[in-house]
Amino acid sequence: MCIALLAIDHSRRFPLVLVSNRDEFFDRPASRMGWWTPPGCGTEILSGRDQSSGGTWLGLSSTGRLALLTNVRDPRRHDAQAPSRGTIVPEWLTTESPPDRFWVRSALRGHNGFNLLAADFARGDCWWMSNQARSPVRLERGLFAVSNGGLDEPWPKVVRLRTQVEQAMGEAAASVDPAPASDRLAQQLLGLLADRQIAPDEQLPSTGVPLELERELSATFIRTGDGRYGTRCSTVLITERVGRHLVTQVYERSHPAGPGLALMRRATLKDWPPRYQTEPVLVEARQRAHRGSLDSPVHDDALDERDSRGEDAAADRSASRVVVPRVRSLIKPARPKAPPGTPRA
Repeated sequence: MCIALLAIDHSRRFPLVLVSNRDEFFDRPASRMGWWTPPGCGTEILSGRDQSSGGTWLGLSSTGRLALLTNVRDPRRHDAQAPSRGTIVPEWLTTESPPDRFWVRSALRGHNGFNLLAADFARGDCWWMSNQARSPVRLERGLFAVSNGGLDEPWPKVVRLRTQVEQAMGEAAASVDPAPASDRLAQQLLGLLADRQIAPDEQLPSTGVPLELERELSATFIRTGDGRYGTRCSTVLITERVGRHLVTQVYERSHPAGPGLALMRRATLKDWPPRYQTEPVLVEARQRAHRGSLDSPVHDDALDERDSRGEDAAADRSASRVVVPRVRSLIKPARPKAPPGTPRA
């Protein structure tokens, strides 16, 4: 993956927004977004899928987890025999391991450099993990970005896209249009992900690749000169408050290697992500609470076209919108640290 931004409780109207581009060689086979169940596991995952390794770059689970992964670009330390990083995402989505144990296990497995943004909304936690860091970092409210460097490293495209996304979210949140805003916001965000602007040489990071390739990789939407590598798909996830409920829309636009139409796929998840629990979350409770693909089918879609059923659904949602005076955030507040020297209970 080339770039990803995750906004958590950054907007009252849109408590969760994710935008990302996945870059890969075009001859590496992959399937489009859909529900699937990893072998030996009962948890359903919504994601695309790398057909070479069986993993994925971004996904969510029916039980309330979310994960996205980017590579850390460092050709000097790249090991061609290292295990695929794409397996990390489905492992997080289906495990019950706490973040620290999961990070240690992943960091010691011999993967090439990676960033992982990993959320467990049933527990109210979100983390940045990397095998280039000393420990996981708990993320609170805010907007976080990763490309192929560290968390929030100010590469030109990261800075530019962050500014653009914040502006688009602010405009959408301030809109007085009664219709659901997720489609309009998704159109804007997908447009931002299509930006092919190349950064000036003096602003380029130095990651160990040739200068011409560094230039090509500095765009949000990538196409290398030889046509072999580039942005394969763009994903936008938007959680919107509709009345007292959360409705999450996931949009995936798949891009062809050459001329041709991009394909859009979409899923609607009601009451996802789940509200975090104050008591320990049991696996059985997760399974009972969310029906996954049974209630959230994936279908091909065009954002600029609506059939009559879609218009009726939009009207129903706008009619049910109410002002909620107090709303619980998605992330559980961090426990305050005790002053040094305070005895433990």
